[in-house]
Amino acid sequence: MLAAERRNLILEKVHANKTVIVSELSREFEVSEETIRRDLDKLEEDGHVVKTYGGAVINEKSSIDLPFNVRWKANPEGKHQIAELISNEIEDGDHIMLDASTTAVFIAKSIKQKRHLTVITNSIEILLELSDVPGWDIIAPGGLLKSNSMSLIGKKALDGISSYHVDKAFFSCKGFDLQNGITDGNVETGGVKQNMISAADKVYLAVDSSKFGKKAFSKICDLSCIDFVVTDKEPDEVWTEVFRKEKIKCLYKK
Repeated sequence: MLAAERRNLILEKVHANKTVIVSELSREFEVSEETIRRDLDKLEEDGHVVKTYGGAVINEKSSIDLPFNVRWKANPEGKHQIAELISNEIEDGDHIMLDASTTAVFIAKSIKQKRHLTVITNSIEILLELSDVPGWDIIAPGGLLKSNSMSLIGKKALDGISSYHVDKAFFSCKGFDLQNGITDGNVETGGVKQNMISAADKVYLAVDSSKFGKKAFSKICDLSCIDFVVTDKEPDEVWTEVFRKEKIKCLYKK
């Protein structure tokens, strides 16, 4: 097993369990404890974990985007529920935008039975997922490939997205907070989502319940910029009242 692959697996465990222990990882991966410590050194250097005596814990304050494969395995059931709800919101012939979130990949998988869609996305995974769907127009905005998130970013991506107008935009985020609004891990990905919001008649935030009350490094927009929140569980009364005041429609599986 390559060191990078092992570190990704360790990172998955950290996010699943919030903590890992050197001796246990050493036995599981059949490498020395010193090798595991070097792995944790690298993960700490990258901002993903904080080393502790005998192990490491998740870095809750990290603004670093997780590798795509790690994000993909986080709450797949919730993302599937969100995708099903959003599929009902998309009509044949729609022009839509999908961001490079793992939730958007679930959405792409759920809408392949639709007809004559135009999909604009900066997600490499979605481009591949929809590459064999007949009768659709699939558009990539250009830009710089960010391999860690399998996305296209940068000025050309921003300019490409801004040159279109769509019926609906669907995006996710890292944080959804009453005081700070909708936030993401870094300015680059947040900027792409901002342009998608500006390009759409209707804006959908696809966010699972674990993101409520969380805040991340870079602000995407205020709550007033979105028309719909699509989530996997019914929000509490505080959020329900905010949605009512902001005239935001909340969709969840009942």
